[in-house]
Formats: sequence, structure tokens, C-alpha cells
Amino acid sequence: MTAAKSPEQCETMTEVRAGVDEVDRALVALLVRRFGYMDAAARIKADRTAVRDEKRKAEVLDNVAREATAAGLDPERLRAVWDVLVEQSIAHEYGRWDSIRGTVSGV
Repeated sequence: MTAAKSPEQCETMTEVRAGVDEVDRALVALLVRRFGYMDAAARIKADRTAVRDEKRKAEVLDNVAREATAAGLDPERLRAVWDVLVEQSIAHEYGRWDSIRGTVSGV
């Protein structure tokens, strides 16, 4: 498979879509890695109440907003995307925490 053209090189919607598909595949691979860290956190955290850490969530969102601004993107748009990502990561971690310990919860 050949690499997709850069956005600046695209001249057709087929080329744009191929680029988006390539980026999506890379993002999924990165999300697999990110969720792997959630698996590790679930294994390491001894107390289920430690799974949700609002201070850490705020720190992650602030980091993303800062990176977005530096890259010339709308920080609030990326903050909104990461808010969903972090919430899904927390839900995943709760599920893994329960699975590792053989507990069942409604969270």
C-alpha cells in the first residue's frame, strides 16, 4: 500500500479520503496503545475509587488545549474531543478494574 498524499498535495476527494483513512488507521493504533495504559492503570490502582481522577482529567485537557494552540488549532474543539476520549478511557478502566478483580459494578 502506498502512503497517502499530504493534504497540500491532494487534488481530488479520492486522495483526501485516502489520507483521512490513513490517519484514522494511525489514530486507532494510537488509541490501542492509550487504552493499554488504561489497562495498566487498572492493574496498578488498588482502590476502585482511584480510577476517576478529576484533577488528572483537567490536567490532560489543559495539556491538549496547550498543544492545540501551539499547533494552530482551536483548543476548545480539541478539548471537547479529548473530554469524550478521557471519559471513554475512564469507562474502559473501570471495566478492566472490575474484570481483573472479578467484581461487577453498574458504572
